[in-house]
Amino acid sequence: MRKLATDLPPPAEGAPPRADELLGVARAAAARDTAAIRTLVTELGGSMLRTVRKVLGPRHPDVEDVTQEAVLALLQALPSFRAECTVVHFANRIALMTALGARRRLRVRARFDVSDAPVEAAADESGPSPFAEVVSTRRREMVLEVLDRMPESTAEALALHFVLGYTVDEIAALASVSPNTIWSRLRLGKESLRRAVANNAKLAELSRGRES
Repeated sequence: MRKLATDLPPPAEGAPPRADELLGVARAAAARDTAAIRTLVTELGGSMLRTVRKVLGPRHPDVEDVTQEAVLALLQALPSFRAECTVVHFANRIALMTALGARRRLRVRARFDVSDAPVEAAADESGPSPFAEVVSTRRREMVLEVLDRMPESTAEALALHFVLGYTVDEIAALASVSPNTIWSRLRLGKESLRRAVANNAKLAELSRGRES
């Protein structure tokens, strides 16, 4: 089995860096400093793994490989990081998009294994969220399948907000767009989800809490 980035030991010297110190580590890693890369992977690997698990499910056989793919994507993306958000948010966004892309590829290969644990939705000031009703394993799976069919930018905004709990301002910084653009994507995405619920008898039944 491939060794996970999260299995790497911590740096030999010094205490683990605080979140506000990761920017310097990220810049050094972008310059291909080996020690900085090792530190960054150690600090961010666990969070990225948890993000992948939220999308694929903790028992999915490809969780480790997709996490490794996300870590490599992070290292490749570091030179383009402009520090408009935290390093942790940048890494989790890459993990999320890598996992969503993997889900789309894996759909043609096998049905993904999902967690038995409920998914908690972030508060939504704009009104009742369809995600607030989607708390069971089977509901979660169906909602992710709806995300698979959405435009990437819309699916990303919904997943960042409702799966990872990021604020609109944080998502806007990650995507390098205005908060109004993110609000629009969230609105369109929720409308698409509501239509999917209305057009899918089983999903509608689950959303009303009568899961069989």
